[in-house]
Amino acid sequence: MRHSGDGGGHNHTHGPGGHHHVVAEGEDAVRSLRAAFFLNISFTVIEIVGGLLTNSMAILSDAVHDLGDTLALGLSWRLERMSGQGATTKLTFGYRRFSVLGALTSAAVLIGGSVFILSEAIPRLLHPEPVSGTGMLVIAIVGVIVNGLAVLRLRGGSRLNQRVVFLHLIEDVLGWAAVLVGSIAIIVFDLPILDPILSVAITVFVLAKIVPNLRAALRIFLQYAPDDLELETVSDALAGVDDVSGVHDLHLWTLDGSYTILSAHVVVDELVDWPRIEELKARLKVRAHEVGISHATFEFEPSGRICEECDL
Repeated sequence: MRHSGDGGGHNHTHGPGGHHHVVAEGEDAVRSLRAAFFLNISFTVIEIVGGLLTNSMAILSDAVHDLGDTLALGLSWRLERMSGQGATTKLTFGYRRFSVLGALTSAAVLIGGSVFILSEAIPRLLHPEPVSGTGMLVIAIVGVIVNGLAVLRLRGGSRLNQRVVFLHLIEDVLGWAAVLVGSIAIIVFDLPILDPILSVAITVFVLAKIVPNLRAALRIFLQYAPDDLELETVSDALAGVDDVSGVHDLHLWTLDGSYTILSAHVVVDELVDWPRIEELKARLKVRAHEVGISHATFEFEPSGRICEECDL
């Protein structure tokens, strides 16, 4: 006797409104990324021109940084739109993981840009060049405003793609605040070496913050169990459901950092009939939802049977 049960094509644990909530969340992410993209691409052009006119390495470095962010935002916007599409015969879970691909690409672009910035800024520490402090000040004020608006637009996003881009923009706001202070110091004290110092400091800060996000995206692609869920805790919760004799061959992973999937073999009494199996499956899905599972698939086995295909 062997019966199989699955969670269906959508998030069964969210109830009748669950699918609409997921769709609305995805549409909001697309709108947020689109708005941030157009803000960034407009300001990046201003930065490049302003950096050349002021001869500021800090501004040119941030222009490269923002150019990378703009490319990442455009890609993230496109991938986030694709991630909301339904399942196909080739992508049976749909396009949700494309959102993580956007996050991974954003992190890679930012790391590459940061390495380039360091290669250009470090020589200026040894040989500082004159810069226009007044021009830096004006551009820095605009930078704080533009990036601040983009941060407000992306605030509160739950998807990994949004969180990575949000982090990029937070770093931009902090970076421009530092350039703002630095430009005032350059005007008052005539210290052009502050320009490359700011550039290096901002870049090191960005690298320190983006590496954990790169690690998170890679863990999702490698199908690690979510950090906020312990396999043993999930197993114990399912095993505590009435009529369940044991749980094994349990696998836990996430598609995009928020949509968590579970598959498990559930051991039941050999005499349990099909109607009770259906009722048990419903109770197991409720329990799975309670511990944070979005999509659960269960395979039922009679007690005493040896599972030769099981991994865990």
